Amino acid sequence: MIVNFLNTLHAFFDREISLVLLDLTDIVLVAAVLYYLLLILKGTRAMQTGIGLGLVFIVYQASKRLGLVTLYAMLDTFITSLVVLIIVIFQNDIRRALMRFGRQPIFTSARAALESQVIEEVVRAAAALAKKHIGALIVFERDAILDEFIESGTTIDAAVSKELLYSIFIPSLENPVHDGAVIIRDGRVWQAGAFLPLSRTNKIDPMFGTRHRAAVGLTEETDAVVVVVSEERGEVSFCFNGNIVRNLESASLRKVLVRLSYKRPKTKKTKTPISERISQPPPAIKPSDSPNTIAEEASKSSQVGENDGSQDSEEEKSRPDGKNADSKLGGSS
Repeated sequence: MIVNFLNTLHAFFDREISLVLLDLTDIVLVAAVLYYLLLILKGTRAMQTGIGLGLVFIVYQASKRLGLVTLYAMLDTFITSLVVLIIVIFQNDIRRALMRFGRQPIFTSARAALESQVIEEVVRAAAALAKKHIGALIVFERDAILDEFIESGTTIDAAVSKELLYSIFIPSLENPVHDGAVIIRDGRVWQAGAFLPLSRTNKIDPMFGTRHRAAVGLTEETDAVVVVVSEERGEVSFCFNGNIVRNLESASLRKVLVRLSYKRPKTKKTKTPISERISQPPPAIKPSDSPNTIAEEASKSSQVGENDGSQDSEEEKSRPDGKNADSKLGGSS
């Protein structure tokens, strides 16, 4: 087998240089397209469906080689119409992928500037909401499209600003979207009043209410980043990859949001029980930019009261009397 591979490889390069370069370019382009499609599907139910179809194809090839006539005939009928099935099953994902590709900024510097502005506005809004003990859920959509994971709210499609976010979460009978989450997509407020899936585990600390359980639940299923403001405790928390870090100062929140905005961690989830992950940051694992490491650094920065001299410093230092970040309160948070 190795000899045949080496002979094939030799025959591939033993041609005119122009033909070799053309084929190499073709291979690179196909690899890039497949990589981009995997990024689009990552963290979605479509990815699970794709894995299932892949397993069916492996069984099909195995039945062909092993001479399992009945199984092969049945799967052969299925494989024949596979292209049509893929289009039917993944039609929504294909449409969203094309729409997302069309919305990608052309210049990286412009995108970086937009992300920095969005992060700053969210940090300012979170600090102001926490000071007034107004609950909030702010979701950053990343690689995984969130449409199939949330119950859609009201479409806003507006620029992100502290004033807009603050006004959305003001509790009032005349403000029907304040109880839901704000979804930020491509640097804009996409939806308000969206409802997130609750975490399926029963090991979450009882002190956390529906708002925090919804944040953990979404990050368990997708790569989204969620900022949570507790209505009762007046503290800002950060959820990512099924982890939650409490009582973040503005500087710490800004730091983790920037790192998750420009660097996409690719490590696997650890199997630490969720009760331990919520009670304290998970142990650091390599590489250093893994989700758990980012959460741990954010927690440490918050515990030492790190402040980079931001304009929110006065709001961060202001805490209502009798409110402690570690106090345990029941009910919704």
